[in-house]
Amino acid sequence: MDVLVKSRDTVNKWMERFGVRFGVYKNGVFNEQLFPFDSIPRVIPSDEWEYIEKGLVQRVDALNQFLYDIYHEKNIIKDGIIPAEFVYSSKGYMPECEGVTPPAGVYSHISGIDLIQSVDGKWYILEDNLRIPSGASYPMIARTITRKVSPDTFRQNDVADNRNYCELLRSMMKHVNPNGGLDVILTPGRYNSAFFEHSYLAEKTGATLAFPGDLVVEAGCVYYKGLYDSRALVGSIYRRVSDEYLDPLAFVSESMLGVPNLMEAYKKGNVAVVNAFGNGVADDKGIYYFVEKMIQYYLEEEPILHNAPTYLPYYEDDYKYILDNIDKLVIKDVSEAGGYGVVFGRDLTSEKLEELKSLIIAEPRRWIAQEVVYFRDLEILEGEDRVERKADLRAFVVAGEDIQVWKSGLTRFSRNPHSFVVNSSQGGGFKDTWVMNS
Repeated sequence: MDVLVKSRDTVNKWMERFGVRFGVYKNGVFNEQLFPFDSIPRVIPSDEWEYIEKGLVQRVDALNQFLYDIYHEKNIIKDGIIPAEFVYSSKGYMPECEGVTPPAGVYSHISGIDLIQSVDGKWYILEDNLRIPSGASYPMIARTITRKVSPDTFRQNDVADNRNYCELLRSMMKHVNPNGGLDVILTPGRYNSAFFEHSYLAEKTGATLAFPGDLVVEAGCVYYKGLYDSRALVGSIYRRVSDEYLDPLAFVSESMLGVPNLMEAYKKGNVAVVNAFGNGVADDKGIYYFVEKMIQYYLEEEPILHNAPTYLPYYEDDYKYILDNIDKLVIKDVSEAGGYGVVFGRDLTSEKLEELKSLIIAEPRRWIAQEVVYFRDLEILEGEDRVERKADLRAFVVAGEDIQVWKSGLTRFSRNPHSFVVNSSQGGGFKDTWVMNS
């Protein structure tokens, strides 16, 4: 049997033994499953990574400036770069954040930026994830296991070490922590799809894993309730809970996952929330259309990395182009995530295309359209055979005292030979990402 096949099978067995899984809710039922690992790595040369890194730092810098601006002076709206109604109609915009500056002025502490490489070698940004991006733990644990089962792999290849991710998180949380209190990771609990990652990152960063009910707000400060009802001051909360469920007194009152009065403590600057409240306005798929304009506006620079060619039916020319070419485009519902709400016009019948047109006409703000980017296939192992499948890359950018890009990433691939959708929730797998040192 090929050494790569043996390595893949061994790593997957170890991952299963360690409980490296993710959960998926389908038809009201929670199922846990293995996130399949493929042992053929994605290899990125050092000079190519340097280009990607510069583009990601630039992009996250602009997005952080946008988030500050949109909740304060709103100059980008006043100057006509982004229409006001586009911001205020976003499901991610939170009026409760108006005038609030997070500790150290950082909004997107951990950004998961999804990229694809086209068949001609160009890199494009597909999506910005600025709320609770997940997935960093999988390449970390896979690399750790690979070192154990195949020690020579990294002795013989000059690959950047990816074990510093948790140090990046620790440094960032220390930088934004306003009072020197505990750093905690707030998880919704055992039945969250990414619970393995929450517990793994807590262990590796030295942060306290907190469940709903472990945190309490008293006199405008957050405390962790330990044994015998002891209290420990909390300085930063890496939340893995969506905005609307974080504080039942400020948002969804039925939420059992949040911390009552957390918003009060946050507004007073007594706790850092990682990532910040209100970030969803910047990773709205509609706002994505404007990120290159943000870079030009805030940084006075040309974008290094570009969006996939995108059309917004809000604008008349784009609206007409979408309706005239809908059978050639990818249509995305801006309210969906995880690979859901993505429709390839070429796959629809004439009747379904007309239905989709009607939806776009009725709610143009709900949709964006993109040209189909034929992105690069990567080799994977299917059984003992090598086959090619579509793959993307989620890069992780950590912003604290400065902005740093982790020299690794989550390369996801489709196991369906006819699909461009690579998400784990849609049956995809993952492989290690080798950033070469030279």
